[in-house]
Amino acid sequence: MDSTMERMSSSVQSWVEEHKLATIGGVWATAVGASVAYSRKRTPQRATGMRLIHARIHAQALTLAVLGGAALAHHYYGNKSSKKSREDLDYDFYSQLPSATDADGNENERWSW
Repeated sequence: MDSTMERMSSSVQSWVEEHKLATIGGVWATAVGASVAYSRKRTPQRATGMRLIHARIHAQALTLAVLGGAALAHHYYGNKSSKKSREDLDYDFYSQLPSATDADGNENERWSW
């Protein structure tokens, strides 16, 4: 039982990883639909335009929460093997510049005045 749940969770997670924008769009559309349905049941006298405005606001809030959660999850549970250690990174200004001479020892045109 646990292995099937783990497989299903893993497959859902891999699908979401591959289809990020579709997932976010689906969450947004679902939130709009749920908010409109809830608003229609709760206050039937409210105008349709007002329902749509409120539904969009609720959906945006939910989408921002999902994006924030995804960013936190990526930050904390992301692939640790792809991170370089700080010692491997070279932030020196001069290391980013092109060399002053080419392979034959001739002066580079960028450095000649």
